[in-house]
Amino acid sequence: MAAGDFLDEIRVSFQSGKGGDGSASFHREKHVPRGGPNGADGGRGGDIVLIADRGKRTLYDFTRLDHYKAGDGGDAYLNKHGKDGGSIELHVPVGTLVYDDVTGDLVVDLSQDGMRFVLCRGGKGGMGNVHYTNSVRQAPTFAQKGGPSDLIEARLELKLLADVGLVGLPNAGKSTLLSALSAAKPKIAAYPFTTIAPNLGVVTVADHTFIMADLPGLIEGASEGIGLGHQFLRHAERNRVLLHVVDLFPFDETIPRENYQLIEDELLKYSEELFHLPRVIALNKTDLLPPDDVQFWVEEFQSTGHEVYAISAAAGQGLEPLKHALWRLVEASLATISSTVVSPVIQPKGEDSAWEVSVEDDEYVVTGKRLERMVAMTDLGNNEAVMYLHRRLQRMGVIDRLRDAGAEDGDTVRVGTFEFTYKD
Repeated sequence: MAAGDFLDEIRVSFQSGKGGDGSASFHREKHVPRGGPNGADGGRGGDIVLIADRGKRTLYDFTRLDHYKAGDGGDAYLNKHGKDGGSIELHVPVGTLVYDDVTGDLVVDLSQDGMRFVLCRGGKGGMGNVHYTNSVRQAPTFAQKGGPSDLIEARLELKLLADVGLVGLPNAGKSTLLSALSAAKPKIAAYPFTTIAPNLGVVTVADHTFIMADLPGLIEGASEGIGLGHQFLRHAERNRVLLHVVDLFPFDETIPRENYQLIEDELLKYSEELFHLPRVIALNKTDLLPPDDVQFWVEEFQSTGHEVYAISAAAGQGLEPLKHALWRLVEASLATISSTVVSPVIQPKGEDSAWEVSVEDDEYVVTGKRLERMVAMTDLGNNEAVMYLHRRLQRMGVIDRLRDAGAEDGDTVRVGTFEFTYKD
């Protein structure tokens, strides 16, 4: 796959950084042999942030890696805090949908330029032992471990907002024109909002690219739903610019100007907003007509007030000026998007404090995001830390709930990836 290729779906895994461990240390000076606790905190893990960028046109950039991992937070050392892990910011096209590939749930729809979404939040830095002092526990020997990282197996899907939409009667040569302009086979994509399969291509103009969509041709009565009707027109509304392709050599010997007007009437009947989109007229199959006839039709269509280009998609004639004209209109359309609108920063949902107890294969399983993170951040190799955790579980009612479920001393209790022996 080359860098200019269009890609609208890809599976990628994203992982934030884990938090650094806190420090369990004590103030030591020559004349202060029994100083108090002064352990510092671990650094925070880096985030994975997705940013909707109207300058991006495909998901091709994500073919370079199949796993993105943010930086881990540094461990604290004595009374020195750990360094925060580096976050990763990834730019995606506007219109990118992010799904959890395991559950199939939609995580976020990045539908607005500049929108930022924290997809994976970095683990919290573990607290040093200085945070655990109280009137009874004046010299805690334990600190908190860093919070775990967040991992998601994601599917990115681009709900394309095409820059240029090709309109015209069937057999006007739109598919041939798309192939010629994009110098590649059109991408065939099945869209959820329609029963038709648009052809998509990436058109390159100097250092710029834009997306062009060719859909099956309109027929008279489309605005009333005849033929592909509303399905086509709904998709056409998603374009910034229309390229109206007119066949100058129709096989049924109809009149090109009347065919043009038929399509324009259907656009107007369906939506004034759609009708007033910027457009360019491409008079196709000029290689089949004498030059004088071509000039006649160019002058005839210039009366519409739109830019008119005489081309032959099959012969590759007149395509460069047409591409540049289309890019000028696309660029102007993009520039009209107000830069003063404050794009939202979407935060992931906070951790649910709810938890529950269940019995699975003779094990008592405690589930709950916040509770699982609390256990993961406990130094289970330190008896004082384990006793502190036990008291917290008692205050939360977890021990009572386990007892009510039938747990007895010696039974196995699982919280997240950790297993314990139950003791009342």
